Amino acid sequence: MTPSESSRLTVSRLGFAVGTTLLLWIAVGALSLTYGSSGFGGWEVLQTFVRGDLSATQSAIIWEARFPRIAFAGFVGAALATSGAVFQAILRNPLADPYILGISGGAALGGTLLLALGTGLAGIAGLPSSWIAWITTISPPVAAFAGALGALTVIYTVDRWVPGGRTGNYVLLLTGVIINAFASAIILFLKSVVSAQKAQQLLFYLMGTLSVEGTSQGTLVTTGGGMTAAIAGLLWFGRDLNVLSLGDDEAAALGVDVEWVRWWTVGLSSVAVALAVAFTGLIGFVGLVVPHGVRLVVGPDHRVLLPCCAFTGAAFLTASDLLTRTAFGLFSTALPVGVVTAFVGAPLFMFFLWRNLTRTRRDGG
Repeated sequence: MTPSESSRLTVSRLGFAVGTTLLLWIAVGALSLTYGSSGFGGWEVLQTFVRGDLSATQSAIIWEARFPRIAFAGFVGAALATSGAVFQAILRNPLADPYILGISGGAALGGTLLLALGTGLAGIAGLPSSWIAWITTISPPVAAFAGALGALTVIYTVDRWVPGGRTGNYVLLLTGVIINAFASAIILFLKSVVSAQKAQQLLFYLMGTLSVEGTSQGTLVTTGGGMTAAIAGLLWFGRDLNVLSLGDDEAAALGVDVEWVRWWTVGLSSVAVALAVAFTGLIGFVGLVVPHGVRLVVGPDHRVLLPCCAFTGAAFLTASDLLTRTAFGLFSTALPVGVVTAFVGAPLFMFFLWRNLTRTRRDGG
């Protein structure tokens, strides 16, 4: 895309694209309110809600159990999808994704280390119980952010030393595999040395879950607000990301401070991913599937692509979570949402990889 092409953006085009994806998220969210593990669902929810005849129990099911989970799924899906689109632009790699590149794995490692060792170390240090409670609440996103930055440091180091094109894509993908394998090895070691109860907690965390029961409303609001702020910051760089797609030298010649834009976008993306992973665990492929699908519909202009990815990612993860809850009657338990996104995303990743290789071979790269 040339700068002139990327500038052909009208208010009507932007409003239509963003409005459509927003309505998609609202529709999926409204549908999700009508289904759950309880017997209260379907048309009964709609009829009771319209008549205003909700009992105390029914009101609690909708507003205290389902709505916080749906809202949090929207925030997490938006954060993962928008971050995926940004990483694909910054690395100029169509297969870049926080999960595949190991960024989510690094964040999960940081969160796991905290869950396994953090509170115990704080207790050994003799800290007051109020301090330990504060550490338990505040530390997960900080630890996840540190893990994500560690993975990003490795990726950037490798990216600076490998050639571009197909070879560079291969090397970055292998780097992500290595990071994920290393993080998995440490996590498995931690699971083997902690208590059985703590190991079960770690396993549930790593499978990727949107269960927010027991999480305070203040924590959910703060976390969702943090992800929203990070996404809003990324939207500010939409025009610069368009220019960066031409290459660093060309972008610098057009007046873009390449390093400044790169560090800010990567930092904001890492914050969004870290906040998501800290409270949900590993939810893969959202950052790969959604940007590819949205790009096919709205085009590569990041001023349109990023907000559409945010709302479509929110709708995608909310729909995935809806599938896990409607499967309760079949499996007598709610599936981790990470299982659903993997079932959908893994085949699509293989398709995108095959298409990328085919295109590269056809172009003689």
